[in-house]
Amino acid sequence: PRSGLLQVVKQCVRVPVFVMIRPRGGDFLYSDREVEVMKADIRLAKLHGADGLVFGALTEDGRIDTELCTALLAVCRPLPVTFHRAFDMVHDPVVALETLISLGFERVLTSGCDSSALEGLSLIKRLAEQAKGRIVVVPGGGITERNLQRILEGSTASEFHCSARSARDSGMKFRNPNVAMGASFSAPEYSIKVADVAKVRTLNAIAKNIL
Repeated sequence: PRSGLLQVVKQCVRVPVFVMIRPRGGDFLYSDREVEVMKADIRLAKLHGADGLVFGALTEDGRIDTELCTALLAVCRPLPVTFHRAFDMVHDPVVALETLISLGFERVLTSGCDSSALEGLSLIKRLAEQAKGRIVVVPGGGITERNLQRILEGSTASEFHCSARSARDSGMKFRNPNVAMGASFSAPEYSIKVADVAKVRTLNAIAKNIL
């Protein structure tokens, strides 16, 4: 998020706010310039009240980039840090989890190296068992109010991640159908993705009932 968004969010909510540090979409193999951007973004996030940071970095052969992660963790401290779903692109998740633990990450977000947390549920459970409380394994990816109970019960997870979004129609009355501000595969010009309060409340209720 931009610094402006972080500042406004911090004014509006009381829960801890963790900021994702990701200079671009695509893979998690970063150039020296991109690393400079990540470090600058971390410093700005801390300056504007972030309660924690979230990032991920891999080597070209699909392993955790320990050198880069160590350097970024040093900039993040003393805040807690989560390794995001870059984890789902690793060559060996069992080895990768031990690496994250040794580096000092507090959490790892994962869909179990599959297309969704439901599809990767068996691996998520194995990772949670492997972790033995040394790191929090957080299921994420395709979680909704329809499958949350199954995922929490099946993974023994104590936390979860989801977007809880819905589409809201734009308030624009004049619409130019010939122009799209982005690539052809991007969201429709006049449809806005927003956090859905009803979905968040439902998910919270389900989680509280289980946890």
